Amino acid sequence: MNKEQPEPLAINFADEAAMLEWATAAASLLSSGLVVHLIGDLGMGKTTLSRGFIQGLGHEGKVKSPTYTLVEPYELDRFTVYHFDLYRLSDPEELEFMGVRDYFSPATVCFIEWPEKGVGVLPQADISINITQWQSGRCLTLTANSDNGQAQIEHWRSL
Repeated sequence: MNKEQPEPLAINFADEAAMLEWATAAASLLSSGLVVHLIGDLGMGKTTLSRGFIQGLGHEGKVKSPTYTLVEPYELDRFTVYHFDLYRLSDPEELEFMGVRDYFSPATVCFIEWPEKGVGVLPQADISINITQWQSGRCLTLTANSDNGQAQIEHWRSL
């Protein structure tokens, strides 16, 4: 990535419905080959945000948190999305046993909840999305960690 660190994109949402609506719209501009880390306390909306992206890409069924399965695949028209929830992961080495490296490719997008549980095994995020409380809603702070991540965030600035 360029030496000059770009400004993160911060977006405030009045409620969960507004955040879900934004993610659904943002999905239409989503490019493949991205690793997105979703960071935030319990109940901040990491799964809700993932649901918005996945449904915005055309998935019509339920999008549940893969807390017990660790990963849920969604084979969609444009590309495959892998939704990870590492909350219950006790050791990053468990990811190696499940062949986690096979999930990351130019033809996929990976949304990873609780990425800090996979440090040392997971690839660097192209985009980190930090979800925090804002009034009665949420604030998303999107930070690029790669040139691809920065290009994606620039596409989203128009929303």
